[in-house]
Amino acid sequence: MATVELRFSASPEHVRTARLVAAAVARRAGVEESVLDELRLAVGEACSRAVGLHAVHGLTTPVRVVLTEGEKTFSIEVGDDAPSVVPAPRDQTASEAAEETDELGLAVISGLVDDVEVISDSHGGKIRMSWPTPTASVS
Repeated sequence: MATVELRFSASPEHVRTARLVAAAVARRAGVEESVLDELRLAVGEACSRAVGLHAVHGLTTPVRVVLTEGEKTFSIEVGDDAPSVVPAPRDQTASEAAEETDELGLAVISGLVDDVEVISDSHGGKIRMSWPTPTASVS
């Protein structure tokens, strides 16, 4: 099982790099070419969500992306350090906009990925996504 870990400062300009790395590793893992565009979009949404949550909570820790090649699946986990409890907003409209963006991002990811899991607690959150890869042929 091969694993690639990527950490980047929670800044929007690094999301593109995470998308490109994810697509390259997925291609190497054997994910079908027809799925790579959706994979890139899903990773972009998950990373953008993590960057946004770090900004809302004023966090300086990096966003984490773990790409794992399994026997029959390729999985990506995007992690953030934002607590699941939203802080009391100073500007209610900004908070509402952030919440709507978060919900929209999760809806987009769910539409792009069949196997997705969203986990969050007071220490942070993770979005786990996986795609099938071809099984080794028996000769």
